Amino acid sequence: MTIDEITIRIGGEAGMGLESGGAGFAKALTRGGLYVFGLPDYYSRIRGGHNFFSVRVASHPLYSHAEPVHVLLALDVETVRRHIDAVVPGGAVVYDTKDDLPDDLRRPDVHLCPLPLTALAEEKGGRAVMRNTLAFAVAAGLIGFDPTYIESVVRDNFARKGQSVVDANLRVVEAGAQAGCSFQPDFPFRMEAVPNAPRRLILNGNDAFALGALAGGCRFVAAYPMTPGSPVLHWFAAHAEAYGVVTKHAEDEIGAINMAIGAAYVGARSLVPTSGGGFSLMVEALGLAG
Repeated sequence: MTIDEITIRIGGEAGMGLESGGAGFAKALTRGGLYVFGLPDYYSRIRGGHNFFSVRVASHPLYSHAEPVHVLLALDVETVRRHIDAVVPGGAVVYDTKDDLPDDLRRPDVHLCPLPLTALAEEKGGRAVMRNTLAFAVAAGLIGFDPTYIESVVRDNFARKGQSVVDANLRVVEAGAQAGCSFQPDFPFRMEAVPNAPRRLILNGNDAFALGALAGGCRFVAAYPMTPGSPVLHWFAAHAEAYGVVTKHAEDEIGAINMAIGAAYVGARSLVPTSGGGFSLMVEALGLAG
């Protein structure tokens, strides 16, 4: 049955490309005329630890994520362990056959979709890291979403890496979509592309924040990179010259806040993107600033 919204969640370890894959899939869904809200969740580490990315997609505008999951894409068993309870009755869990799924993680009201994700990614694309693209293509096939929109994003995202990389990813998308379609008869939920839908902008939160700061008159940015504030610094660094914004990559958080205080003192509307831990290092400077 076609429903008005579906949430797809992919999970695995840091370094598996969950966020980049989720962002690409969200863009593909948007190109298919649907409304999308994506939410990454990750540990503060470069590799290891459990990460996941949720993509909520609907035929109507969305303003938040939703917890019920219709399709869970598990790149490791830990993902099933952590998120199986969030899967709605009738939902699906796609998992890698190289992993042994314990009986206590098998729900009778959830469709299990075992696939050789790692082997298939290596066979079609040459690299296991392409499991993220493969898994999202499986989800597209499962929900009846046209994979040509994913292919268009792949061409755009990987064009700079050469045609061989583009072709490898396209083979992975095709294989994933076909695999997903094989499970479609038993899966009750559909979310198809909307033909002739108006073009829509998809924007991540940090880019939207940076655009808002620019529109609000920001003329000085100082920061020391720390997730999740780093992309704001990256955006301003890329656009500093075009918009006349002085952008400084400081030596540390204390340097960043003091630079911004000084710039504000002489009349420049200033911004310091950071995180909770980074802000903790800045409070003394803020206190001394009065």
